[in-house]
Amino acid sequence: MIVARDIEELQEVISGSCVTIGNFDGVHKGHQRLIQLACDKARSRDLTSVVVTFDPHPLTVLRPGHTPPFITLAEQKLELIGAIGPNVALVLPFDRAMAALPPEQFVRRYLVDGVRMKELVIGYDYAMGKGRTGNHEKLVELGAAFGFGVERLDPVIIGDAVVSSTRIRDLIQSGDVWGARPLLGRFFQVRGEVIRGKDRGGRLLGFPTANIGPVDELLPLTGIYAVWVEVEGEKGGEVRPAVANIGFNPTFGNDALSVEVYIMDFNRDIYGQHIRVHFVQRIREERKFDSLDALVERINRDVLVGRRILEQPEAQAHATLPGADNS
Repeated sequence: MIVARDIEELQEVISGSCVTIGNFDGVHKGHQRLIQLACDKARSRDLTSVVVTFDPHPLTVLRPGHTPPFITLAEQKLELIGAIGPNVALVLPFDRAMAALPPEQFVRRYLVDGVRMKELVIGYDYAMGKGRTGNHEKLVELGAAFGFGVERLDPVIIGDAVVSSTRIRDLIQSGDVWGARPLLGRFFQVRGEVIRGKDRGGRLLGFPTANIGPVDELLPLTGIYAVWVEVEGEKGGEVRPAVANIGFNPTFGNDALSVEVYIMDFNRDIYGQHIRVHFVQRIREERKFDSLDALVERINRDVLVGRRILEQPEAQAHATLPGADNS
């Protein structure tokens, strides 16, 4: 997939395109179906499939300081989009000038003249341009004027409700990472660099942890989770079982919020490397223990429970993890 950040990069590349457009936070099942439809339609008409998205997310420009945490940051979002198979991802820099464009100007400048759009595929509730006036009816009108077709996808329903970024975010923030999995089509992921913590896990407790930080994206509710971990540099992108703690370490006092991961059957220095943590299921809430012995006893139980969870066939259905061995 070609990633372009300016329409001029594509002027000599595209002679005609099928476009879908959106913020695609989470690249969830609804987004996946939308992008797949655009790819299929492009192939059927010998067009280039183009996914148009924005960086930064428009809400950070329109509502600075009042945005929800995002499910996927830019790097992961592009990885997930690319895995579906479009030819091009056009990442447009979003600012107030773009927000002020009427839909007619945006469509003409970026889509018709920019990527020579012949077909447009949109979600059931999509609207673009100043005041979100570029709704389905307006886009059909513009299509008649500029010579492109418009197809609107019906909402994707899972569990008797529409799949949406808001619904997924609510599940994750409540700790129901397992419930978010069918909506995402994968396990929810947090990634980051392994940094040095307070060395309490290995030195005091006998459970050395990989600490991620700082994390500036969506996190599940505080607690203990069974997770899969990918370690940068692992041969073939091997996925390892682990248990993660998200919280404030109340037994040791009021620390800052941290993400600590105990990787099972693993003994390697990975400071400075990046890991990806795929959240499978919440084991319990975070709590304060009266002694280190009581904490160690509970950690042993958490690891045992985590192993049992990850041994279940449903928890091993991680085909979307890069490099996972699914034989």
